[in-house]
Amino acid sequence: MAETKAAQNTYHLGTGRRKTSVARVRLCDGTGKISINDRSLEDYFTEDKDRVAVTGPLEVTDMRNRLDVIVNVQGGGFTGQGGAISQGIARALKAMFGPSEPAADGEGEAAGGGMAKKLRDSGYLTRDGRMKERKKYGRKGARKAFQFSKR
Repeated sequence: MAETKAAQNTYHLGTGRRKTSVARVRLCDGTGKISINDRSLEDYFTEDKDRVAVTGPLEVTDMRNRLDVIVNVQGGGFTGQGGAISQGIARALKAMFGPSEPAADGEGEAAGGGMAKKLRDSGYLTRDGRMKERKKYGRKGARKAFQFSKR
Protein backbone atom coordinates (compact mmCIF):
# COMPACT_ATOMS: atom_id res chain seq x y z
CA MET A 1 0.00 0.00 0.00
CA ALA A 2 2.87 2.36 0.72
CA GLU A 3 4.29 1.71 -2.76
CA THR A 4 1.10 2.82 -4.51
CA LYS A 5 0.94 5.94 -2.39
CA ALA A 6 4.55 6.79 -3.26
CA ALA A 7 3.84 6.17 -6.95
CA GLN A 8 0.89 8.58 -6.87
CA ASN A 9 2.98 11.33 -5.27
CA THR A 10 5.72 11.24 -7.92
CA TYR A 11 5.51 14.65 -9.54
CA HIS A 12 7.36 16.00 -12.55
CA LEU A 13 7.86 19.76 -12.49
CA GLY A 14 7.96 22.36 -15.23
CA THR A 15 8.00 26.15 -15.29
CA GLY A 16 6.53 28.16 -18.14
CA ARG A 17 6.66 31.88 -18.84
CA ARG A 18 4.98 34.25 -21.29
CA LYS A 19 4.87 38.04 -21.05
CA THR A 20 4.54 38.67 -17.30
CA SER A 21 2.88 35.33 -16.48
CA VAL A 22 4.68 32.54 -14.66
CA ALA A 23 3.19 29.04 -14.36
CA ARG A 24 4.47 26.29 -12.07
CA VAL A 25 3.23 22.93 -13.36
CA ARG A 26 3.20 19.52 -11.65
CA LEU A 27 2.37 16.34 -13.57
CA CYS A 28 1.51 12.97 -12.06
CA ASP A 29 -0.17 9.78 -13.23
CA GLY A 30 -3.94 10.05 -13.17
CA THR A 31 -7.12 10.35 -15.19
CA GLY A 32 -6.60 13.61 -17.09
CA LYS A 33 -7.82 16.12 -14.49
CA ILE A 34 -6.46 19.65 -14.96
CA SER A 35 -6.49 21.99 -11.95
CA ILE A 36 -5.44 25.63 -12.33
CA ASN A 37 -5.18 27.67 -9.11
CA ASP A 38 -7.53 25.13 -7.42
CA ARG A 39 -10.15 25.55 -10.19
CA SER A 40 -10.98 23.34 -13.15
CA LEU A 41 -9.82 24.17 -16.67
CA GLU A 42 -13.36 25.04 -17.80
CA ASP A 43 -13.93 27.35 -14.83
CA TYR A 44 -10.61 29.17 -15.19
CA PHE A 45 -10.46 29.71 -18.96
CA THR A 46 -13.69 30.83 -20.61
CA GLU A 47 -12.36 31.01 -24.19
CA ASP A 48 -11.67 27.93 -26.29
CA LYS A 49 -8.36 29.25 -27.65
CA ASP A 50 -6.93 29.37 -24.13
CA ARG A 51 -8.16 25.85 -23.35
CA VAL A 52 -6.64 24.54 -26.58
CA ALA A 53 -3.33 26.24 -25.72
CA VAL A 54 -3.26 24.53 -22.33
CA THR A 55 -4.13 21.05 -23.60
CA GLY A 56 -1.98 21.30 -26.74
CA PRO A 57 1.20 19.61 -25.42
CA LEU A 58 -0.89 16.79 -23.91
CA GLU A 59 -2.73 16.22 -27.20
CA VAL A 60 0.48 16.16 -29.26
CA THR A 61 2.01 13.51 -27.00
CA ASP A 62 -1.25 11.51 -26.53
CA MET A 63 -1.16 11.92 -22.73
CA ARG A 64 -4.44 13.84 -22.29
CA ASN A 65 -6.29 11.17 -20.27
CA ARG A 66 -3.25 9.58 -18.60
CA LEU A 67 -1.84 12.47 -16.53
CA ASP A 68 -3.19 14.82 -13.88
CA VAL A 69 -2.00 18.41 -14.19
CA ILE A 70 -1.80 20.77 -11.20
CA VAL A 71 -0.93 24.38 -12.06
CA ASN A 72 -0.19 27.49 -10.02
CA VAL A 73 -0.11 30.52 -12.32
CA GLN A 74 0.39 34.20 -11.52
CA GLY A 75 0.62 37.49 -13.39
CA GLY A 76 -0.50 38.76 -16.77
CA GLY A 77 -3.80 38.13 -18.50
CA PHE A 78 -5.58 34.99 -19.57
CA THR A 79 -3.80 34.58 -22.92
CA GLY A 80 -0.37 35.04 -21.34
CA GLN A 81 -1.26 32.59 -18.59
CA GLY A 82 -2.46 30.05 -21.17
CA GLY A 83 0.86 30.31 -23.02
CA ALA A 84 2.83 29.99 -19.79
CA ILE A 85 0.88 26.90 -18.74
CA SER A 86 1.42 25.37 -22.18
CA GLN A 87 5.18 25.80 -21.95
CA GLY A 88 5.22 24.53 -18.36
CA ILE A 89 3.35 21.35 -19.32
CA ALA A 90 5.73 20.78 -22.24
CA ARG A 91 8.78 21.20 -20.00
CA ALA A 92 7.32 18.85 -17.39
CA LEU A 93 6.61 16.25 -20.10
CA LYS A 94 10.18 16.60 -21.34
CA ALA A 95 11.47 16.08 -17.80
CA MET A 96 9.14 13.11 -17.33
CA PHE A 97 10.21 11.27 -20.48
CA GLY A 98 13.65 12.77 -20.94
CA PRO A 99 16.96 10.89 -21.11
CA SER A 100 17.43 11.13 -17.32
CA GLU A 101 16.37 7.49 -16.97
CA PRO A 102 19.02 5.41 -18.78
CA ALA A 103 17.91 2.17 -20.37
CA ALA A 104 20.20 -0.83 -20.82
CA ASP A 105 19.34 -1.27 -24.49
CA GLY A 106 19.00 2.45 -25.25
CA GLU A 107 15.28 2.33 -26.12
CA GLY A 108 14.26 4.57 -23.21
CA GLU A 109 16.43 7.41 -24.43
CA ALA A 110 15.03 7.18 -27.93
CA ALA A 111 11.45 7.25 -26.64
CA GLY A 112 12.16 10.29 -24.46
CA GLY A 113 13.99 12.03 -27.27
CA GLY A 114 11.04 11.41 -29.58
CA MET A 115 8.69 13.02 -27.07
CA ALA A 116 10.91 16.11 -26.80
CA LYS A 117 11.23 16.27 -30.59
CA LYS A 118 7.42 16.22 -30.99
CA LEU A 119 7.06 19.04 -28.46
CA ARG A 120 9.87 21.11 -29.98
CA ASP A 121 8.60 20.68 -33.55
CA SER A 122 5.13 21.79 -32.43
CA GLY A 123 6.62 24.91 -30.80
CA TYR A 124 5.62 24.16 -27.21
CA LEU A 125 9.15 24.25 -25.77
CA THR A 126 9.93 27.69 -27.23
CA ARG A 127 9.30 30.74 -25.08
CA ASP A 128 7.52 33.66 -26.69
CA GLY A 129 9.89 36.47 -25.74
CA ARG A 130 7.61 39.38 -26.63
CA MET A 131 7.14 41.67 -23.66
CA LYS A 132 5.46 45.02 -23.13
CA GLU A 133 7.92 47.83 -23.75
CA ARG A 134 8.55 50.11 -20.80
CA LYS A 135 7.73 53.82 -20.71
CA LYS A 136 10.72 56.04 -21.46
CA TYR A 137 11.79 59.08 -19.48
CA GLY A 138 10.62 62.35 -21.08
CA ARG A 139 8.02 60.69 -23.30
CA LYS A 140 4.30 60.13 -23.07
CA GLY A 141 4.63 56.34 -23.36
CA ALA A 142 6.92 53.66 -24.67
CA ARG A 143 7.14 55.16 -28.17
CA LYS A 144 4.99 58.27 -28.31
CA ALA A 145 6.83 61.57 -28.00
CA PHE A 146 5.55 65.10 -27.59
CA GLN A 147 4.67 67.01 -30.76
CA PHE A 148 7.72 68.45 -32.50
CA SER A 149 7.67 72.15 -33.27
CA LYS A 150 10.36 73.73 -35.42
CA ARG A 151 9.34 77.27 -34.41
